[in-house]
Amino acid sequence: MTTTTTTTSSSFELADAASMADELRRAVPELAVDLDEWTRRMMRWHFSEDTGAPLWLDRRDQLGFDPLSDVTCFEDLRRFGVFDKGRLRGAAVRDLLPRGYAGRPFRVFETGGSSGRPCRIVSVTHTADDVRAYAAMLRVRGVAGHDIIAMTPSGPHDYGHFVQALGDSWHGAVCAVDFDPRWVKEELRDGADPDGYVAHLVAQTEQLLRRREAGLLFATTKLLLALAARLEHPLADYGVRAACTGGTSGTLEEERFLREEFLGGVQWIDTYGNTLVGHALQADPGPDGRPRGYHLPPPLGVIRVADPDDWTSDVAYGGRGRVVTTTLLRDLFIPNLIERDSAVRMPPHPWFPWDGVSQVAPFGRGDVAEAVEGVY
Repeated sequence: MTTTTTTTSSSFELADAASMADELRRAVPELAVDLDEWTRRMMRWHFSEDTGAPLWLDRRDQLGFDPLSDVTCFEDLRRFGVFDKGRLRGAAVRDLLPRGYAGRPFRVFETGGSSGRPCRIVSVTHTADDVRAYAAMLRVRGVAGHDIIAMTPSGPHDYGHFVQALGDSWHGAVCAVDFDPRWVKEELRDGADPDGYVAHLVAQTEQLLRRREAGLLFATTKLLLALAARLEHPLADYGVRAACTGGTSGTLEEERFLREEFLGGVQWIDTYGNTLVGHALQADPGPDGRPRGYHLPPPLGVIRVADPDDWTSDVAYGGRGRVVTTTLLRDLFIPNLIERDSAVRMPPHPWFPWDGVSQVAPFGRGDVAEAVEGVY
């Protein structure tokens, strides 16, 4: 096992908040750029003939405004209206690639298809952007540098590639299970029981854990619960220092069980997000009773909690509304994406000084009723 730290704390202390923010800005210098200034830079990139992707360049004359002159701040992005994910479902791969990245290697990723036909994006740099921020967060928490067990989707799914790239960032070994989340979703849509496939994933992971070679385990909350029901010993006994999850949340009782009876001294590091928006980083519950929150690092991405009846209006802190995200990367521009989730709006956190969300749950209206999460 490769390690770089000896920290054993199961939670990150608020006293280290400054080091978290500083380390993130060192790792990702773009985080120090003013959001309005970054917005103007991204308009110049995505809507200039030499650098933009055909997906946006072909639409410029239909917008009714000029992004290069009329978008002067982040708030002006509302002029784009609600983003239609159907454009990502039907676009040709080469139309998604910015001309400024011509000749650069890139990957094609697809969403899991929880709420319809999968969307496609290309990644030239945004996986590396996610890795820089996530690795910085792990360094401050004292668990960077370990070898990894990846109980994460493979194939066209960004999550598995992200974990591989994260391990590469410190020359770590990544041992992955064979994982196709779409199979589970199809089973559920057909009324079948997914327990057999979940058992298949758990059995692969159990074999890897028994080798006691990895300090980090990546999974989803649902799969972490399935592991807890199968393993003979607490997770720490297998040499794991941190369990890193994403994709789904559990009930309060499930979370209590994991923390108190399964994880023990193992840190639990969760994220909220998806292929289109990246990783909103988890801030642990505070001593003041503040619930666990998730904070997406601007200016690369912005997460809002909007009035369900007016996506342009934010709810007050502590209020529940519809999650709306904007992605502002050089290889991916998605303004005003209305997510399938509801959440409670959270104020900036000492670790992550940006608005966040907590208590994420599927939005309770008919337009998301057909979403199938599977093992996510």
